[in-house]
Amino acid sequence: MADLKSLNLVGKRVLIRVDFNVPIENGNITDNTRIRAAIPTIHYVLEQGAKAVLVSHLGRPKSGASAELSLVQLVRGIEAALNLPLVFLGDALDPEALAKWNEMPQGSVGLLENLRFHPEEEAGDEGFAQRLAAFADVYVNDAFGTAHRAHASTAIVANFVADKAAGFLMQQELDAVAKVLNQAHRPFTAVVGGAKISSKIGILKNLIGRADRFIVGGGMVFTFIKAQGGEIGQSLVEESMVEIAQDFLATCAQKGIQVYLPEDSLCSTRFGDDGAVAVYPSNSIPPTHMGLDAGPNAIATIENCIASSKTILWNGPLGVFEIPVFAQGTLALGRAIAGATRQGAYSLVGGGDSVAAANSLGIAEQLSYVSTGGGALLECMEGRMLPGVAALV
Repeated sequence: MADLKSLNLVGKRVLIRVDFNVPIENGNITDNTRIRAAIPTIHYVLEQGAKAVLVSHLGRPKSGASAELSLVQLVRGIEAALNLPLVFLGDALDPEALAKWNEMPQGSVGLLENLRFHPEEEAGDEGFAQRLAAFADVYVNDAFGTAHRAHASTAIVANFVADKAAGFLMQQELDAVAKVLNQAHRPFTAVVGGAKISSKIGILKNLIGRADRFIVGGGMVFTFIKAQGGEIGQSLVEESMVEIAQDFLATCAQKGIQVYLPEDSLCSTRFGDDGAVAVYPSNSIPPTHMGLDAGPNAIATIENCIASSKTILWNGPLGVFEIPVFAQGTLALGRAIAGATRQGAYSLVGGGDSVAAANSLGIAEQLSYVSTGGGALLECMEGRMLPGVAALV
């Protein structure tokens, strides 16, 4: 895969696939993290004597163009982050957009309309990809968060542009994954949480032989505990995954890999903040209750485990993070990971709830790397080659 710095960009038109799928309320960007993450790549391209046209999606349009999902809403926010003017070019299929772009001088920055206004984008349509390629002499993919999708702008357009490279953000993400998967200092602890084993079994299996120990959290814990013969009350369980959970635990035991399941759980009679809350051993939850967070003993065990780790991967919450009373395990985990990082551990954090917890605690800057990718990070950790990365090779 070509290094962006190895390319001659002087006088070139550079198409940069960014991930500007940012939250918007009343036409205002409420979190510009993804925009700020792309700024170094954009600035570098301009400094090298090129001009940059930015392409992205926003949301999930159901039937073509809509004002609510137009990228025109992002112009002011991008200009503020770039500290440069930005020209909104409009729709990629509009001949006037291409003509206007070709007339703009070097050092300019353009923005095309939401790519997903066209179903051809998500379909990976070659014709649509060729139309995007008409804007470019060089293609740069800096959208790690969408690199697991074989869309026209993330995987297909590269076939029609001679020079292509990963942007700085994309490269940072891939380097962080490689550091954890292939260069981890030991002990390496993988914290994998979430509601269902079925969505995380890929990462769990791929980390066998890489991680020294697993901390398992979230609703999927109770499928593991049921697999061990425990009583889990009304807790979430995937019956179809019980045997797979048994196999995973048996494989880890055979290989000497520790798997920490919470010894106790914070439970409630209702999935919400209005039930009767109590702490029970995770394998002895009464029929009236369901486990919704790690209990105090489990939190203490997890904190001790994290404190002795040298490499930490955190993907997924320990409890129902969106309900404050059941967020305490996840928040304690975040604090412990930040503390271990300050002591020299390498920490990689990814996944919506994990990143949200890090941000709410104000510890994101204290962690080694906070990934911008959810599904993309997960697929990397499962050992898969992402279509958006393969297209750059």
